[in-house]
Amino acid sequence: MIPRTYEEWRSCITEKCGIPLTPDYIAERLRALRDPNDKMTVRFRELYGESQLAQTIAWFERAQRELKADVR
Repeated sequence: MIPRTYEEWRSCITEKCGIPLTPDYIAERLRALRDPNDKMTVRFRELYGESQLAQTIAWFERAQRELKADVR
């Protein structure tokens, strides 16, 4: 299932996969997803396309902003 909303994406990562969205995890994923030479990013783009890659980056950025807002 490809998530269509932020809420679906977040649930997929945190509940189905059991991965906590920590600052370090988010930063690492953003680094990889923004690297056009990262082999997993290349594969992601091949499987899901450029628009899904851009959407996934936006969702990680939103999660990052939410974490920063929670810290304040």
